[in-house]
Amino acid sequence: MTESEDFRARIRASFDRQKTMETIGAVLTRVEHGSVEIEMPFDEKLTQQHGILHAGIISAALDTACGYAAYSVLEDEASILTIEFKVNLLSPGRGERFLFRGDVTKPGSTIIVADGRAYALSDGPAKLIASMTGTMMVIRGREDIAG
Repeated sequence: MTESEDFRARIRASFDRQKTMETIGAVLTRVEHGSVEIEMPFDEKLTQQHGILHAGIISAALDTACGYAAYSVLEDEASILTIEFKVNLLSPGRGERFLFRGDVTKPGSTIIVADGRAYALSDGPAKLIASMTGTMMVIRGREDIAG
């Protein structure tokens, strides 16, 4: 896959339309060819009954990071949809902030595989709390699924 000249702007514009990420307070902090990072602050409204970040929130943010990592390696006219993912929850989601990183593992013209990692951030070193492997389908020629 070739690097689009304005892929960063294309990804930022698409992310800005993501109402789910807006709802959870997530922001796009890094965009590179094949790699994306999203960060969000802790918010007790996003926790489960034990006060830790809900697995659904972690999964949604990882899916978004992996999806945009895949989107970054596509030509401008193409788009992407997740068709499958698996999340491993490795440690409770406790932290002041969270970082979600997605990286393309296997680019392709119709299917892209990406891996994601979620980290809890506080005073000490970042703590790995979850990992994801996602499979994305490249979409072309569909006005209803663009950008």
